[in-house]
Amino acid sequence: MTCATPFQLPFLIILLAAATTTFSPLPPVEAADGGGEWQLLQKNMGIVAMHMQLLHNDHVVIFDRTDFGLSNLSLPDGRCRRNPREIVVKTDCTAHSIDYDVAANKYRALFVETDVWCSSGAVTPEGTLIQTGGFNDGDRAVRTFTPCPDCDWREDVNGLVARRWYATNHILPDGRQIVIGGRRQFNYEFYPKKDATARNTYTLPFLLQTNDPGAENNLYPFVFLNVDGNLFIYANNRAILFNYQKNTIVRTYPNIPGGEPRSYPSSGSAVLLPLRNLNKPNVEAEVLICGGAPKGSYQQALGGKFLPALDTCGRIKITDANPKWEMETMPGGRAMNDMVMLPNGNVLMINGVSQGTAGWECGRNPVLNPYLYKTNARNGARFELQNPSNVPRVYHSTAILLRDGRVLVAGSNPHIGYSFNNVVFPTELRMEAFSPSYLEPRFEDVRPKIIAPASQTKLKYGQKLTMRIGVAAALDKNSLAATMVAPPFTTHSYSMNQRMLVMEPNAVRDVGKMTYEVDVTTPGSAVHAPPGYYLLFMCHQDIPSHGIWVQIL
Repeated sequence: MTCATPFQLPFLIILLAAATTTFSPLPPVEAADGGGEWQLLQKNMGIVAMHMQLLHNDHVVIFDRTDFGLSNLSLPDGRCRRNPREIVVKTDCTAHSIDYDVAANKYRALFVETDVWCSSGAVTPEGTLIQTGGFNDGDRAVRTFTPCPDCDWREDVNGLVARRWYATNHILPDGRQIVIGGRRQFNYEFYPKKDATARNTYTLPFLLQTNDPGAENNLYPFVFLNVDGNLFIYANNRAILFNYQKNTIVRTYPNIPGGEPRSYPSSGSAVLLPLRNLNKPNVEAEVLICGGAPKGSYQQALGGKFLPALDTCGRIKITDANPKWEMETMPGGRAMNDMVMLPNGNVLMINGVSQGTAGWECGRNPVLNPYLYKTNARNGARFELQNPSNVPRVYHSTAILLRDGRVLVAGSNPHIGYSFNNVVFPTELRMEAFSPSYLEPRFEDVRPKIIAPASQTKLKYGQKLTMRIGVAAALDKNSLAATMVAPPFTTHSYSMNQRMLVMEPNAVRDVGKMTYEVDVTTPGSAVHAPPGYYLLFMCHQDIPSHGIWVQIL
């Protein structure tokens, strides 16, 4: 099958015919410098992990879309989804969402009623996943999932004002979510509404200005809450700082050098680098954007020509008075790559292809080696090649950080429906975990163990927190740091709400028997750390502990 686009609906979606392209062998992998280990967790999880969110009960909610056709996982108790508005299968007794228990390595089927394809989401301060938009009958839906042993999705089919397909969500300091953009939506709205009767959207011309005819390249915009309370919004090849409360642009950033698009379907990825020195008057914020496909890739792929992916990253201090992009080169080109913030502040780049772009059958030459990006190293020495997987993860792949420091990796389906045979990249139902080198046994003696506080502890802003840790090796007090990581909603190479805060020790005390007390101060405001659940780690010599859950309100 030639490269096609989800935007060619409804014509293509009803085909659901298997592609006839001959399967191509995996590309050669590169020798790795930095190690890492892969583990197969599930041979067949039944659905494609197009969207993932880790919740504070150490379960991961995963879903694909209802118009893929029949999945490989039946709904329990003879339950079926009967939906006359569905395009493909109007009576569907298979699941398109699961609840994955990390500790047990087991999953259960969930029931989703409307189409969640290419949707967005974020978690409330209380820990409920709010998932918004999608396609067809689901484009205005708001779905909620509260973690509990037998909970399932609840849906409000008219929860949004505008249709949202390929939008971005971000948690705000007051705990609400802002929902930005989506296909042909050059506006934003809030959820929940402050006034239950309010049905407002707010125009954002920047989204129209960044729209490339025939390719768009501004969907799933990269959005980060800046330390001044405004939003950094990046779409296509440029960014603004936006005051969402006044609907005004505070500043316009310089275009990324080279001017190539990075947003969907070019599909690079982006992270807000760790926020440090939180007690200082002026906290710096820095954004890193890597990979993607050059301009014209989408149109070329539709004609069967797959251009090399971009091999550059741009890094910019968004709080500087005169911000400038610092460019650097990756070990190779990468599009549809996920960027996962690790507990020690480094970034794992994983999944994706080195040719083509996002879209059905539009990518080639999967990149099997992850790249480790060392945040604090000098430019030119930040990348380290990691050991490869043998599973191609192309369009519709995802990766998220788990509490034990592993990275959960799943998904990949570049087809209109589920296609397992006679295609370049079969629909992928395997689930893996990547263990970065910091989890190797040789680091056990320097790895901290958090003794206190207990998991699920509630924190306040600006609170003195005494952490008790155990370390078998001699403690280097100058290499200790506590980190708080907000688990993101991940889809289409972008992790919404991913955020790390670094809390340097105020004091360290030896309390005997290889046990220490470390005093830190929690983030001072909801602008630095929006309310909700975070993973709390202690790092020693760049080796993280296993995390615990904390809730800051």
